[in-house]
Amino acid sequence: MSTTAPPAEFAGGGEQAWIEVIQKMDEVYNDLLQYEVALEEKNAALEESHQFIESVLASMSDILIVCDRNGGIEEVNPSLCHFAGKSMEELAHTPVFDLFADEVERARARDLFARYAREGVHDCEFFLRAGDGSTVPVSMNCTPRVSQTGKLMGVVVTGRPVGELRKAYHALRQAHDDLKRTQSQLLHAEKMVSLGRLVAGVAHELNNPISFVLGNVLSLQRYAGRLGRYIDAVHAGELASLPELRRELRIDRILADMPQLIDGMIEGAERTRDIVDALKRFSAVDRAAPEEVDVNEVVERAVRWVAQSAAGKFAVRVDLPPGLRCRGSSGQLQQVAMNLVQNACDATAGQADAQLLVSGRVADGKLVLRFLDNGPGIPEANLAQLFEPFFTTKPVGQGTGLGLSISYGIAERHGGHLRAANRPEGGAEFTLTLPVESC
Repeated sequence: MSTTAPPAEFAGGGEQAWIEVIQKMDEVYNDLLQYEVALEEKNAALEESHQFIESVLASMSDILIVCDRNGGIEEVNPSLCHFAGKSMEELAHTPVFDLFADEVERARARDLFARYAREGVHDCEFFLRAGDGSTVPVSMNCTPRVSQTGKLMGVVVTGRPVGELRKAYHALRQAHDDLKRTQSQLLHAEKMVSLGRLVAGVAHELNNPISFVLGNVLSLQRYAGRLGRYIDAVHAGELASLPELRRELRIDRILADMPQLIDGMIEGAERTRDIVDALKRFSAVDRAAPEEVDVNEVVERAVRWVAQSAAGKFAVRVDLPPGLRCRGSSGQLQQVAMNLVQNACDATAGQADAQLLVSGRVADGKLVLRFLDNGPGIPEANLAQLFEPFFTTKPVGQGTGLGLSISYGIAERHGGHLRAANRPEGGAEFTLTLPVESC
């Protein structure tokens, strides 16, 4: 039996078709390989995400419960298992309300979750039954879980035992108290440093009234001897010689001079008392209620104390309108004024014409004090750091770096602010702004 070969045209066409089929199969196979690689990558990413979520849930100290719309537990974290004393398998598909301590708490939880499931429940305290049978107060939050279409799928409940919250709050409160105590100690220490530097000026200021009182006391001592002789003559009955003795001892002059001597002693004693009171207010730890402060007196006292203790010539001109007053701490505002005057004194040290101008005004309910010196000014690089604690350009041992930082804080606490800048004509300018009714 013989066969006949297919026509050449048919044979050629079939071969071409097979080639196209094979090419298509190769393309499909390559696509399948690429899909498989992409699927493996996505599976790996999904597995990594799953492990990450599990590690986060395992490391949470707060309890976490994922529920369906009916309150059935779908997922929990190890913290809840540890709290309830049950495994994840035992808790799965059980009502979340079984975790509450009693029927009253269960009814309250059902009511809240039913009414506010879509809005969420925040920081509500419930009593839960722990694994050891005890009831534990827990601060709980309930957040709705919705689908992409907005349908409510269930809720996520988180909670933390209130005891832990109270311990954390107590620790935070303790840290805050320690910080405030340290800040107060730094403030007091800086006051003592400033006071130590100004002892010479304070001693000079005390010397004037004390010397005045001492001179008057010596005069009264001499007058006492003369009066004693005259009184002895009166008691001895020497009436005839009394007019001559009166002229000799200058009794009339003594009687006329004594009121002035006594007034001078009172004035000197009061001046000494005022200086000592100012020192006590400045060096004391400020715990008193805000008081009315005479700003003119505060500035003038700061200028006197610093200028009198300056090593070289330091000229200060005070241009303040009378009656500048605000409410606050006299001792703290005294410290700010002294720090600013002392900084100007240090900045101009060594200059033949060291000068400081202190001017003031009241505008828009604000009291503005400007301290302008003719020193070298403040380097631009230091302006941003000037009020940072412990920042100083002075050599070691000549400054703590706390003066301006503490002054800045005092101004803020009084409802004002302290600013520093360089003057266009040279020198530095510090501006202290306080509300007229600061606290």
